[in-house]
Amino acid sequence: MERLFKHICLVARHSKPGITPALMQLADHLAGGGATVLIDKESVTPAEANGYPLIDRTDMGKLADLCIVLGGDGTMLSIARLLAPYRVPLVGINQGRLGFMTDIPLHEMLDSVDAILHGKFVPEDRILLQASVVREDAEVAGALAFNDVVFSRGAVGSMIEFEIFIDNQFVYSQRSDGLIVSTPTGSTAYALASGGPILHPTLQAIALVPICPQSLSNRPIAVNDSCEVEFMLTRGLDARVHFDGQLHCDLMEMDRVLIRRYRNPLRILHPEGYNYYDMLRHKLHWGERLI
Repeated sequence: MERLFKHICLVARHSKPGITPALMQLADHLAGGGATVLIDKESVTPAEANGYPLIDRTDMGKLADLCIVLGGDGTMLSIARLLAPYRVPLVGINQGRLGFMTDIPLHEMLDSVDAILHGKFVPEDRILLQASVVREDAEVAGALAFNDVVFSRGAVGSMIEFEIFIDNQFVYSQRSDGLIVSTPTGSTAYALASGGPILHPTLQAIALVPICPQSLSNRPIAVNDSCEVEFMLTRGLDARVHFDGQLHCDLMEMDRVLIRRYRNPLRILHPEGYNYYDMLRHKLHWGERLI
């Protein structure tokens, strides 16, 4: 059977012990099957690359038609933001601890990847968020987020105060440690730890989850992903906005942050038999004996 993907880019977290041998094993396996293998230059040193072309992460979407990540969800997040503009699908092989997105165990790597290359996979499209930081009517920063956009107090330690608008309609003002604006993918990350709901990845929704609000009447809410969410900081020293916990921007009072769904979803390819609820039950230890 003809393989669906010809140019495959491999990415790994180089600092992870034992990751390089697994990466090179996969590279040799793919090349042996006729694929053109490219390797992210942050994942291996030139001496470790064994002659495979090393490319910048920013070029992956232009050069590859599939990307395979060996690592944890943190690595997937950083790559997802780079691939989404190019609609290049992503496969995750779990080398992390929890791994809600990297769902292929390392010991099943070769067989699972072969099956995916021959069309045996479960595709899933997931939304990203696009955020713009506006100061005095000028955009001063912007970023994509696959998990969440998080507003937080800084090192000073006092709560921040802000107002939320949805589609230009005032929703509430809040005094809290911050706010999480989460995609369904991010609903099992920081938002879950803060008491937010788990959203199935196929839901067209965005969750707003307060972080330690002063008023207990402030509860998480979910809105349609076609909405524009506007955050305006009215009071707060050293406040910041974080994108997937990997990028950040310092905020000043009266700064506005506009958040909307990004135009392109990211496609993740799961192995055949993948079931989201099975994954949740396994990762969150649902159904285990309590005593």
